[in-house]
Amino acid sequence: MPLRRRRPHPFLCVPVLLCALLGTTPPAVSSEGSVSSEGPSASADVARLYEEASAATARYVEGRQAARVQKTRVRKLDRLLAAERRHMAVLHDDLGRLASAQYRSGGGLPHSVQLFLADSPDALMRGRRAMLQADLAVNSAVAKTRRAAAGLAVAKRRADRARRSLDRHNARLADLRRGIERMLETARWTLQGEADRSVAAGRCRGAVRLKQQRTPVTRAWVTPVESYELSAGFDSTGERWAHRHTGQDFAVGIGAPVRSVGAGRVESVSCGGGFGIEVVVRHARGYFTQYAHLAAVTVDQGDRVRAGQWVGQAGTTGNSTGPHLHFEVRLTPYLGSGVDPRKWLAARGVIL
Repeated sequence: MPLRRRRPHPFLCVPVLLCALLGTTPPAVSSEGSVSSEGPSASADVARLYEEASAATARYVEGRQAARVQKTRVRKLDRLLAAERRHMAVLHDDLGRLASAQYRSGGGLPHSVQLFLADSPDALMRGRRAMLQADLAVNSAVAKTRRAAAGLAVAKRRADRARRSLDRHNARLADLRRGIERMLETARWTLQGEADRSVAAGRCRGAVRLKQQRTPVTRAWVTPVESYELSAGFDSTGERWAHRHTGQDFAVGIGAPVRSVGAGRVESVSCGGGFGIEVVVRHARGYFTQYAHLAAVTVDQGDRVRAGQWVGQAGTTGNSTGPHLHFEVRLTPYLGSGVDPRKWLAARGVIL
């Protein structure tokens, strides 16, 4: 389905305010228009903020899970405490009934009168011992129940304090995550603005060498982006295309890392035309993959890439109605030789 392009936030002031928010300095640009290594670019800011947002979200999710576990423990303690209190009430009732029965059976008479009325002294002593044992048993049970209830009450207070502490911690994590996401949104549109100016000028800015976390990729083929929603598919129709759609679209945010689906060599990097900023990678057995509508590239023509290596950052340059990655698999480097990307990746063990 067509993607709706989001309007960028108005720039009240441009890189100076952004860099003040992010704690960085504006990027230095060389005379050729490529990003210099002397200062960080919006690409680096977005990549860093993506990682920080991901880490903050992970911490928040962990905190929420810990809070849920703690709340479950508090509810369990509540149930146990209520059960102990009910048990104690039953024991008190039993003790009351025992005392009443003892009184009715002569428990209130002086010992000398009970001795006179008893069939024998032995019978009297046996009755008193039985009554005393019953009293002791009930009193002991009541005392144990009280101790258990007191212990549970202490445990519940501690669990409640821990739960409230976790709730406060999670609130701070949520604020941190929202702050990072706000900065990321600003940095995204700054990055997109740089990309739009580059495309309008018909001059690529050159590769931005981002520090990529070396997470081991054990598979020969991967998806071009890690987290995504599929939108327009191969050979679909729509008002935006003169002919049928030639690739598979992935709905992702501006600046999302785009990675090579497999090992290969960068065939071309370009920044003009309907595809905006794009990278084409040549793979073994004569196949090519295209990554289009990018906001930035992280490779140069001729670079060797491995499966999962970043080749750029997603954007909405060229003929695009919203942030997404347009991905193609081709038999040649050129438009018009595409094959169904989903089937092609599925044959290599990657299910979209």
